[in-house]
Amino acid sequence: MSHNITGHKREFLEYLEIEKGRSLKTIENYDRYLSKFFSHAEIASPGDITLPLVREYRLWLNRQTVNKRGDTMSRRTQNYHLIALRSFLKFLAKNDISTLAPEKIELAKTAQRELDLISRTEFQRLMIAPSGSEIEDLRDKAILEMLYSTGLRVSELCSLNEDLDLSSDEFSIRGKGEKVRIVFLSEAAKSTVTRYLKKRHEGKKKVLSEALFVSSSGERIYPRMVQRILKKRAVQAGITKHVTPHTMRHYFATDLLQNGADIRSVQMLLGHASINTTQVYTNLSDKHLKEIHKKFHNN
Repeated sequence: MSHNITGHKREFLEYLEIEKGRSLKTIENYDRYLSKFFSHAEIASPGDITLPLVREYRLWLNRQTVNKRGDTMSRRTQNYHLIALRSFLKFLAKNDISTLAPEKIELAKTAQRELDLISRTEFQRLMIAPSGSEIEDLRDKAILEMLYSTGLRVSELCSLNEDLDLSSDEFSIRGKGEKVRIVFLSEAAKSTVTRYLKKRHEGKKKVLSEALFVSSSGERIYPRMVQRILKKRAVQAGITKHVTPHTMRHYFATDLLQNGADIRSVQMLLGHASINTTQVYTNLSDKHLKEIHKKFHNN
């Protein structure tokens, strides 16, 4: 392996891409975070990385302003920088290169992530918002049903092709880190997608893509477009909360937990690499149970 820090970083990024299957966006972020640390710390080799140096870097990050108002970098963003550095140190240790032990770096405590949640009533209004028979209504209805049935990420939804087997109750999807998982189709999802495809092929406009969901110009939809669709349908449903594709994923997870699903199963359905990521939904489920107890239990 290379002996200078830049060479080690290049080999680390190649390792992330080839062996770990990380996305190009993740690799770009890690490259940027590590380059910032190397530049600030002015180090030339892995042996130069020390705990006092990392501690000073953390203080520097904490004092960085991120906008004209003078707001400082959030702890969550600071942690992204530290996670990249810790992963790099783990890579060096794996290759028997002397440097700071990765477990020496602890992440900053952050407030629990707030989730975009809607009530059951709001969810029901959202699902019936696209009630027309035009192609756009049928497409948006199918998108909503597909998101709710599968818990797909928006990027995964956009990657689906028209050759999806709608006669089956399940299909495989390749998600983050190139991991493949099985997701399941409800009858409502299959029915709405079938109606949408039938209407689409009745039209005279040529479809320019093999994608399952396409724009009005016949091209594959992209995540930003799905975000706009949900925002439009939420307004139409009279929902004032910020509704995104991830809101549907959150609803999918909490609905499963509230109805008795175990957290390991929900983790697998969501495609989370760590159960800690799924754990946030259990707190919401517990809150729901507390409200049910308070409302219906005879005191």
